[in-house]
Amino acid sequence: MLRTHSCGELRKEHAGCEVSLAGWVNRRRDHGGLIFIDLRDREGIVQTVFNPEISPSGLKTAEEMRNEYVVRVTGEVALRPAGTENSKIPTGDIEVIVKDTEILNTSNTPPFYINEEVEVDENLRLKYRYLDLRRPRMKENMFLRHRVTKFMRDFLDARGFIEVETPILLKSTPEGARDYLVPSRVHPGEFYALPQSPQQLKQLLMVAGFERYFQIAHCFRDEDLRADRQPEFTQLDIEISFIDEEDMLNLMEDLHTAMVETLRPDVRFIKPFPRLTYAEAMRRFGTDKPDLRYGMELVDVTDLLGESEFGVFQQTLAAGGVIRAICAPGGAVFSRRQIDELTEFVKTVGGKGLISIGLTGEGPVEELTADEFHSPMHRHLRLEEVRAIAVRAEAKRGDLIIMVADQEEQTSQALDGLRREMARRLNLIDEGLFVFCFTTDFPLLGWNEAEERWDPVHHPFTSPKEEDLPLMDSDPGRVRARAYDLVCNGWEIAGGSIRIHRRDVQEKMFSLLRISPEEALDRFGHMLEAFEYGAPPHGGIATGLDRTVMILADERDIREVIAFPKTKTASDPLFGAPSTVSDAQLKELHIALRPGVVIPKESP
Repeated sequence: MLRTHSCGELRKEHAGCEVSLAGWVNRRRDHGGLIFIDLRDREGIVQTVFNPEISPSGLKTAEEMRNEYVVRVTGEVALRPAGTENSKIPTGDIEVIVKDTEILNTSNTPPFYINEEVEVDENLRLKYRYLDLRRPRMKENMFLRHRVTKFMRDFLDARGFIEVETPILLKSTPEGARDYLVPSRVHPGEFYALPQSPQQLKQLLMVAGFERYFQIAHCFRDEDLRADRQPEFTQLDIEISFIDEEDMLNLMEDLHTAMVETLRPDVRFIKPFPRLTYAEAMRRFGTDKPDLRYGMELVDVTDLLGESEFGVFQQTLAAGGVIRAICAPGGAVFSRRQIDELTEFVKTVGGKGLISIGLTGEGPVEELTADEFHSPMHRHLRLEEVRAIAVRAEAKRGDLIIMVADQEEQTSQALDGLRREMARRLNLIDEGLFVFCFTTDFPLLGWNEAEERWDPVHHPFTSPKEEDLPLMDSDPGRVRARAYDLVCNGWEIAGGSIRIHRRDVQEKMFSLLRISPEEALDRFGHMLEAFEYGAPPHGGIATGLDRTVMILADERDIREVIAFPKTKTASDPLFGAPSTVSDAQLKELHIALRPGVVIPKESP
């Protein structure tokens, strides 16, 4: 071995020991006669001292060293002189007096600082990801990801689960997102699809009798990217036979409670996890993934403004829309410029605009006077309307009421975005708190206006509630799914359902989705046939591993917890992917490109 110890493990008790260390030069300091090298490896940093009285040749070698050189040193561990200790690092009580050293490899000047946390352009970071991963924050994120994965495996193994790997090359079947396709060389004109999830495979494992399965599964979806989405991602996949919703929710609560207590003991969280139905979550927060660390719940004020003379309200109500509001505590101090900024912001989250009302003065809001509220729409609002809205919103003097008038979906979307933005601006978010919650009782189907058909809200294998089965024929939009999501601090981190396990119900679902019997047999015949061989009742869930680690690491983008992620345009600056391939490769795959032919991009 080139070393006897890691840089980060040396302590006071090692004083007097002869050690050999190897790592990267983190920082070099020349004090005129003495050179100090902070040596870094995976485990930490230690100060090494090059003294000409101890090793003249060692000092000469140290003079050549620069940041990120790979070096090896041999020397004696010594206590630092009193007053020179460094309490910021675990090895700060000691230093290594170097007797011998060698440069194992040199380094070009890195394109960005590695020993300092500074802002770096994302494309530059990803192009030199192997350097970016040397930085302390990224290294800690990767270690945290490892610990999360190991914890999940150990937790499930202790509860009788078996880990089963499933194939990557599969048949293309419609599951919601766009597939990545892989052409087959040995079957000209035919394609494999990379799995969007192991959904059908894990259900078949239940038919096979494994009963308790899990997998750290790699998944692929060709969809537009955002902060919490990548074209390839990892999920903890779980499927269990002979369970109901309560069993799954309890398991997930136990898993995430134990994981946070073990890996982030510094944060607080609420137990038991709150539970909201989909309808309740949408009514109170405008989203099925609410951030429960703060209030500002939505209130419906449609009925209070039925007689309003304000044109915007009249037009909204005439079109069957709604008027809803949030109350931002202490927000009455917002200036006109800040209100204008919020108006522009709401347009980026699906709204057309907003109406703000700042409450001033003292006393109950029921006694508010016309001079004690300010609004850009003051002349359009009657005093009795403002009082009623303030009471409904449980507002106080000094608060800011923000209203949005639109169709229900757009209103919810806009106020959800505004609620999150106002919480940020008013510093209402407790960063030391994790609030998990479950959302249940989702609709089974959503109407696709453009194609005039029903789409599954989750996926086509989600079971309807038993009592809602008759509605699949008479009123599909009212059918509730046996589906559930796990949310943390406004992020959906897991989603699942009790599955369909009967052929007749699955065929009914395909029929509602306008999948013909012939197409169902072609695409899903393996599932339908399996359901005729004693398929047990079963259910499962998939936890987004990347997103979970992102939250535990206090990051805001999953790229910060993935070793080699893609950019927001699904490209890889390090390898230069995607890239062209040779004509010979295309020929082997029986593919011919037509130069100059551009396939129009689909509308979003």
